[in-house]
Amino acid sequence: MIPGFMDTHCHYDFPPFAENEAQGLALAEQAGVRRILVPATAAIYFARVIALAQRWPALFAALGLHPIEIEHHDDEALAQLDACLAQRSNKLLAVGEIGLDLYIDNPRFTRQQAILDAQLGLAKRYDLPVLLHSRRTHDKLAWHLKRAALPRTGVVHGFSGSLQQAERFIGLGFYIGVGGVITWPRARKTRDVIARLPLTALLLETDAPDMPLCGRQGQPNRPEYLVEIFNTLCELRPEAPEAIAQALWENSCRLFHLPA
Repeated sequence: MIPGFMDTHCHYDFPPFAENEAQGLALAEQAGVRRILVPATAAIYFARVIALAQRWPALFAALGLHPIEIEHHDDEALAQLDACLAQRSNKLLAVGEIGLDLYIDNPRFTRQQAILDAQLGLAKRYDLPVLLHSRRTHDKLAWHLKRAALPRTGVVHGFSGSLQQAERFIGLGFYIGVGGVITWPRARKTRDVIARLPLTALLLETDAPDMPLCGRQGQPNRPEYLVEIFNTLCELRPEAPEAIAQALWENSCRLFHLPA
């Protein structure tokens, strides 16, 4: 019997979900998606993400400063993050979405790394895991994570790096986020990596409304589509679907300290 699914990365505070929260959550529940983790990307979104999590039992919050909004992240934003984490809401599960990005124009990479290190320090202080964004920065991110030595580790979200990079993150105690990329047959490298990693290191995510699935081009991604990602994962893995689902659920509960 499949216990259900957790979408460990979904921007449910953005459209199209913000206008139809109840309807969207009903669709997710019908698909077996029982928990959804909503990461903030900037300080201006902290209050609404926390409010969402408090309003809906299936939603949980993560608070962080995303690297693609680096121009908005100042010392005041870090102070706001610290203050919110200090309140320790029982619906607040992680620090995120945080990380590094060399894909954007004018990345201000030195500043990105300083903001990342500050947030890793907060995660360590408040004993919370992290949701990690990384584009063209896996090796540098791993270096920062090794130096931070977080007791609760976290998940590298939307992973599309090499097998060796994935194994390095796993060796540091981190999980690998499996999303809609694997539904695309042309994503051969990522599909092969995910097929070869230990099942104990994987988590499911949509990154909705972003990262559309194969066959759903031009449509907003949605939490209920997590089942399609799971079905593709089952096609790539040798284990039985029930065993894969059980492991994914247990991995989510373990990382985020949730009841199974």
